[in-house]
Amino acid sequence: MNKSQLTNSVRGRQYPAPNNQDSEPRLTEIPVALTIAGSDSGGGAGIQADLRTFSFHCVHGTSALTCVTAQNTQGVTRVDALPVAAVVAQIEAVVQDIGVQATKTGMLLNQEIIEAVAAQVEALKLPNLVVDPVMVSRTGAQLIDNEAVASLRDVLIPKALIVTPNRYEAQILSGLQIHTLDDMRAAAQRIYQLGAPIVLVKGGGMMGSLRGVDVLFDGKKLETLTTTLVETQNNHGTGCTLSSAIAANLALGKEPLTAVRLAKDYVTTALQYALDIGEGSGPVGHFFPLMQA
Repeated sequence: MNKSQLTNSVRGRQYPAPNNQDSEPRLTEIPVALTIAGSDSGGGAGIQADLRTFSFHCVHGTSALTCVTAQNTQGVTRVDALPVAAVVAQIEAVVQDIGVQATKTGMLLNQEIIEAVAAQVEALKLPNLVVDPVMVSRTGAQLIDNEAVASLRDVLIPKALIVTPNRYEAQILSGLQIHTLDDMRAAAQRIYQLGAPIVLVKGGGMMGSLRGVDVLFDGKKLETLTTTLVETQNNHGTGCTLSSAIAANLALGKEPLTAVRLAKDYVTTALQYALDIGEGSGPVGHFFPLMQA
């Protein structure tokens, strides 16, 4: 695909080339998605990954920052939470003026922010909520305290349309140990009881043939979702990217299972174009069409 083709075609959607002789601007309606998450100074995860993912899908991205991190490809050295009132003000400013068709949450950091965000979801009737329960890293390190975990589980997840825990988050939410595909299925069914209509248990933290295998449960049917396994150490931000891609596809009007499948395909391709930057784990290539041009 050359650059002119890329300008006028994104993921199969055709757009007319701009007529430079037109004197009047063209008004375009575009879906809007909101990310409520933390900032990653290294640009690989958090709202930076979310906004790039929204843009790839031709969805206008808006954001509400919950915390600011000092991090790079090697790790996080500092985290500063924003005041709860500041988080709420950002959400209200976006929704009351622009409106959103889908919302995703990422790192919410503490109990106070989690409960404030949940209150905003209900008060503003935020649609198509995708909750990425950022509480345990892919390697198993807990990122938030037990009180925050409880609020995430009991207050926010019941308001979600889709919740996307990784292996270790699913263990905490389900109370089960997860080692096999059957364990993943059992955990998805247990987490469903928390109130989210759709549960996606991610297999990125699984071992062997289960790595990258996800399980989706919608209360009726269990789906096992597989894709090409990409061997790379540069996988920073995959969880954020997946949940924001799901939200973007929901904003575009896709059905939930279709949104998940498309998001999984996007992440797989972005991994194939992962960026080898820094001394640690680089980010996925969110803008891979430009790298193909």
